[in-house]
Amino acid sequence: MSGNSALEATKVPLLNDLASSATEQDSEQQSLSRRVWIESKKLWQIVGPAIFSRIASYSMFIITLAFAGHLGDLDLAAIAIANNVIVGFDYGLLLGMASALETLCGQAFGAKKYYMLGVYMQRSWIILFLCCVLLLPLYLCASPFLKLLGQPKEVAELSGIVAILMIPLHFSFAFQFPLQRFLQCQLKNMVIAWVSLLALIVHVFVSWLFVYRLQLGVVGTAITLNFSWWVLVFGLFAYTVFGGCPLTWTGFSIEAFSGLWEFTKLSAASGVMLCLENWYYRVLILMTGNLQNAKIAVDALSICMSINGWQLMIPFAFFAGTGVRVANELGAGNGKGAKFATIVSVMTSVVIGVFFWLLILLFLDHIALIFTSSKPVLEAVSQLSILLAFSILLNSVQPILSGVAVGSGWQSYVAYINVGSYYLIGVPLGILIGWVFHKGVMGIWGGMIGGTAVQTLILAIITIKCDWDKEAENAGKHVRKWGGDEAE
Repeated sequence: MSGNSALEATKVPLLNDLASSATEQDSEQQSLSRRVWIESKKLWQIVGPAIFSRIASYSMFIITLAFAGHLGDLDLAAIAIANNVIVGFDYGLLLGMASALETLCGQAFGAKKYYMLGVYMQRSWIILFLCCVLLLPLYLCASPFLKLLGQPKEVAELSGIVAILMIPLHFSFAFQFPLQRFLQCQLKNMVIAWVSLLALIVHVFVSWLFVYRLQLGVVGTAITLNFSWWVLVFGLFAYTVFGGCPLTWTGFSIEAFSGLWEFTKLSAASGVMLCLENWYYRVLILMTGNLQNAKIAVDALSICMSINGWQLMIPFAFFAGTGVRVANELGAGNGKGAKFATIVSVMTSVVIGVFFWLLILLFLDHIALIFTSSKPVLEAVSQLSILLAFSILLNSVQPILSGVAVGSGWQSYVAYINVGSYYLIGVPLGILIGWVFHKGVMGIWGGMIGGTAVQTLILAIITIKCDWDKEAENAGKHVRKWGGDEAE
């Protein structure tokens, strides 16, 4: 039958067709709640284990900070600066670069081009490892770098020692982030969750052993992160290569060395997009370090940022889930499905965000006791509670919209939005309120929240106006461009 004949045949109102049409119409009318339920199950299949694994991974940093906080205010400030500035700078860039896999692997998986997932991951390993080598001076020269940025001398020197001890952690990012996204795009999040649990248990034990048993002090707290993060790497790698991914991992391939420049450009766009977000609040820590009574201000803000980061693992899990769901649907050519997945994810995350907003307003004073018993620091944390609560509420939307961008391959556009919103609006506004109007850390943080609000509004407008059918068509071109037709 010719194409035109087939088209005409589909227009004949046969009894079966009418019955089928009526069933579909009834289904659409009766099943908004059912569609939400089905999409929620697909989303939570990714988000549920992702929340656990991300909270477990971030808890390693929190545990390290808590152990340091009970050693003394200087130790807490040194670990906080090393984690939030040196490791945070590095973490944000490499995590962002690895997120290119969420676009490529997610769309390839949706298009059933399974072989290419393993090739993409190997390309990402190569690029991220080379990036780690280039970033190594950041760790080796951390102390003079922090002094140059205006940090107190004693804090900068101790932070420099901590940073050097975290170099193995630095290289673990190059392998762990691609492995996580490779598995995540195949909906193998439970594997990541179980390995993360094992790494967390190892971290708690090693922290206790090094700090309390061996009395290694702040040096011991810094070393512990190396152990736990390499447990993550070896655990995920073992699952991948020893039969856990028979369709998507077919061994090391020479193809991983082809197309590296094009892959690097997409990874760089992803890195810039996400690291500009990740670095944004690291800038807040640095600016606070230049205030009067900086040690107390940095300690209080570090505690708030740690709590914020802990809770942010939930929106980041939705970021991952939304990116995978959108990429899978676009890769399968289903633009409407991608749009619906976005709506369900945003609404679910907002409900969770409101819950944590209330929780912080009511119980922040008690939560802060986990990190310190210093009365001045606790009082400073209490003053920041309202800003922390509203940061959490805003962050329940912003990462999900970024996840849509990753799933759709909009990273380069969002990078420009982030530069404008964060660094041309948020940072100057924070400086204006914090220093010119003498509002200190609350003014700096409040101004920077304004930048986040602007970025969220712009992303929301772009998402609402998106032509999802066109994005689905572009996803098909993406898969072909990146070699998806090379192997089935």
